[in-house]
Amino acid sequence: MHFAGQLEPRLRNPASALAELRPYLATADLAMVNLETAITERGAPAPKSFHFRAPAAALDAVKGAGVDVVTMANNHAVDYGARGFADTLAARDASPVPVVGIGTNERDALRPAVLQARGRRVAVLAATQVPEWTTASWRAGRDHPGVAVALRPARLAEAVRKARRSADLVVVYLHWGTDYTSCPNPLQRSTARALADAGADVVVGTHAHHVQGAGWLGRTYVGYGLGNFVWWRRNNEVESRSGVLTLTVRGRRVVGQRWTPMRVSKDGVPRVPAARESERLLRAWQRSRACTGLSGSPR
Repeated sequence: MHFAGQLEPRLRNPASALAELRPYLATADLAMVNLETAITERGAPAPKSFHFRAPAAALDAVKGAGVDVVTMANNHAVDYGARGFADTLAARDASPVPVVGIGTNERDALRPAVLQARGRRVAVLAATQVPEWTTASWRAGRDHPGVAVALRPARLAEAVRKARRSADLVVVYLHWGTDYTSCPNPLQRSTARALADAGADVVVGTHAHHVQGAGWLGRTYVGYGLGNFVWWRRNNEVESRSGVLTLTVRGRRVVGQRWTPMRVSKDGVPRVPAARESERLLRAWQRSRACTGLSGSPR
């Protein structure tokens, strides 16, 4: 989600900007989104095709929608260069909700947010593996600020193993996949396996602008692509498909999944369509598992 184009005026009233989404997000014990924008009003555009930015009020708007934690490990967090990213880090530090996936160095960017839900400690980590300007120039390093990058997932897997030692549930949110595709690519599938082996209980992600399949990889729940959500463009019928994934967890096991189908409307906000269309979109989401190698039920 972001606040580009026609969505920008909503930030004049951030507390109510996305209030209509609260019934789908705030009712969860924990809700998470990918905030795909730099948080700055300064800086020069990076040498890339698309640039997204928003004031710090965007984080208030996300909280107002019922979101509890945000990932910014994506290919738009540094859209306005060093000055813009300094502002983004400052906004993270003052944010009303935890922000993961960016940092002053790699250790900071891979540090999980640890939240409490029904007496359990939930560790949430994030990284991007989209190979473009951001991952090439702004990968968080030992002494370099940037985004958490997992083009080779070994460091992320190690962070998962570390989080596993003290958390009751480990969730990883990835920015991954190939643009405009409906099936996971080989890197997504191998990364999901590596993170499952490291002890991740839930692995979900986005980036492809298409909804991709979800299900169980052994004990680990994997959602390969959640699609666009609060988004400025809906280029065609497939790219306007959206939704909210709700998981039911017992102990460390995801024992239930529910997909609430939505469509991104002309104003950029996703909404639940009429019953017949919702049923059609739900069936399409269920069919999308066919190319994932995932199971439709826990094992």
